[in-house]
Amino acid sequence: MRFLDAAAVAALGPAAAARAVTDALRGGLDPAADPARTAVGVGQGQFLLMPSAAAWTPAGAAGTPAGAVGTAAGAAAGVKVATVAPGNPARGLPRIHAVYLLFDPETLAPRAVLDGTALTTLRTPAVSVAAVEARLPQRPLRIVLVGAGPQARGHAAALASVRPVERAVHLVRDLRTAPPGARPGDVMTLGTAGAEEVLRSADVVVCATSARTPVFDSALLRDDVVVVAVGSHEPDARELDAALLARATVVVEDAATALREAGDVVLAVAEGALAAERLVRLPDVVTGTVTPPTDRPLVFKSVGMAWEDLVVATAVAAARPA
Repeated sequence: MRFLDAAAVAALGPAAAARAVTDALRGGLDPAADPARTAVGVGQGQFLLMPSAAAWTPAGAAGTPAGAVGTAAGAAAGVKVATVAPGNPARGLPRIHAVYLLFDPETLAPRAVLDGTALTTLRTPAVSVAAVEARLPQRPLRIVLVGAGPQARGHAAALASVRPVERAVHLVRDLRTAPPGARPGDVMTLGTAGAEEVLRSADVVVCATSARTPVFDSALLRDDVVVVAVGSHEPDARELDAALLARATVVVEDAATALREAGDVVLAVAEGALAAERLVRLPDVVTGTVTPPTDRPLVFKSVGMAWEDLVVATAVAAARPA
């Protein structure tokens, strides 16, 4: 059994990770087949258990029925075990740690252990890029990243892997959390005039925070903006206001999962701003079954699902043969 450390996981790169997600969805993988995430309270936090067993037609496997099990690239089983310790940031430690276990899809014999924290950092932006790439303008992007942690930085790198970037600005509550090496003017305080100015001109806004209430006034955003929200998977926490979801095309990984876990969606529905039947499934966008209109905002709300870890972990393992 192999151990693939953080460097091995990151070596796959955001563009290849996004292709793996896109290929799996186009190959018939169904996010709705995932079991619900399980949370188990322990000590100063909780375990999150995220198992998945899935099959899809590998890219280029013409004539293979969608969902067929057989090749290592098209069938897999695994589980991520993550710990969430809310008190860790005060200790100078990450709030979330994780390990990923990859199994043989037929025998269920363990095949690899991956750094689960690095895997999460890689796969979340990869899914976001798969969801929104078709709507990104064909010119250098003006990106606003609300937050400055691993997910904000990971999304900046993933977007840069598919489009040139004119400018990427981090909006934070505390300037002391600025990303390492950030240039003056590329980090601003939320709620200031400068922050509002970059939100007005943004092509893409990524929200990657632990906030439980909306992080900005969505009236600032243009009608053709792309918004990605990845910060929470709790039904009572949101980063986006209901007004944005009311005027946007809202894409989610899976409707049932979003209505159970995505506070941005759950609360907007409860407030009458969003009808549940308006939710658009990620597979329908990736396969071209649904083409989101360009005259209204596109919101991709992700809660992070087990199939995403499985697909990207499989791609990492395939890129690092024993």
